Amino acid sequence: MLSSVEGRQVLWSSLWPARPDDRIELTVIPDPPGPATVGHLRRRLNELLYADLRYSYGQ
Repeated sequence: MLSSVEGRQVLWSSLWPARPDDRIELTVIPDPPGPATVGHLRRRLNELLYADLRYSYGQ
């Protein structure tokens, strides 16, 4: 993680060694969705961002 603004934004460095200057930015909108939607979004982001890492450890 390169930087963050609590409750608003996260900036990550590149996930790809061949593209070290890429950045991944997640910004939270001012009016967040309800708890059920937030749970769904968190689960989906977890799958998108971390599934391959878990699989590499056999989980």
